[in-house]
Amino acid sequence: MKIQNSIIGLAMATLFFVSCKNNDKASVETTKKTDAKKEIAAAVKPQTASFTIDGMTCPEGCAKTIEKKLSEMDGVQNAKVDFDKKLATVNFDLDKLKSDDLVKAVETTGDGKTYKVSNVKTGTN
Repeated sequence: MKIQNSIIGLAMATLFFVSCKNNDKASVETTKKTDAKKEIAAAVKPQTASFTIDGMTCPEGCAKTIEKKLSEMDGVQNAKVDFDKKLATVNFDLDKLKSDDLVKAVETTGDGKTYKVSNVKTGTN
């Protein structure tokens, strides 16, 4: 009985660690560094983009990793990823970024195949 419980526990732990598919080594390295806040200059051409992200399997490993990657982009004022709604909202400077840059950043997070962006909507702040 103890062996069976050990095997089940090991299988559950493995499933937990593998389910987020967070293979982005740069993200892991960034997480290890101290959280130094970047200076955010006022946007010359403020823009807001919102879009749906499919492929997220957990709020901490997936949604937070994507949110952090977006937030660290030069020109992004702030980024929020809502795991439950599968929705990202990003305020950025249109002088420095395009909405396509945000889509590419999300879709290349992790293994580059897991996350798919759709329903991109942009507007001025």
